[in-house]
Amino acid sequence: MKQAIAGVSPSSVSETTSLIVWPSNGSSGMGRFLGKQYELELGISVFTLGNLIALLSIPIGLALFMVKFDPWFGIRYRISNRRILVERGHQGRVESSIDLDKFDSVEVQVQPGQAWYNAGDLVFLNGKTECYRLSGVSRPAVFREACVKANMTYVGIKAAKEREAAMA
Repeated sequence: MKQAIAGVSPSSVSETTSLIVWPSNGSSGMGRFLGKQYELELGISVFTLGNLIALLSIPIGLALFMVKFDPWFGIRYRISNRRILVERGHQGRVESSIDLDKFDSVEVQVQPGQAWYNAGDLVFLNGKTECYRLSGVSRPAVFREACVKANMTYVGIKAAKEREAAMA
């Protein structure tokens, strides 16, 4: 199929990926627990209790990090031109998704222990009702903006098509 811009296609033709991110260690309970410990400031300069715990827990943190990329169990979050998905494994088996027109706002909620990882949960709202959540998104403000822009584009094009169809 010929495209005006390589890799870009309308959502009515095919589903195209615009962004993929992997959750941080702050997405798991153990990761959030470690994040809370790493934030402990008791000590002098860089010689803090939190930094000592971080040094001693490197094997645990590394194991949590590597599980995300496991070919069978690893999770990733993907934005396409139709929906936002949670995928698992190398093949990208879809575990859950939300269509881009099923929410109207996205909030970032930083759970205790996620701040150390620069992570947070993205909460998708329809009105004031939570309809979807992505846990432990790394650099959540950036991913939130991408989700909001994808939503605005999808909803805008859908409304324009409906107006066009009504006029015909």
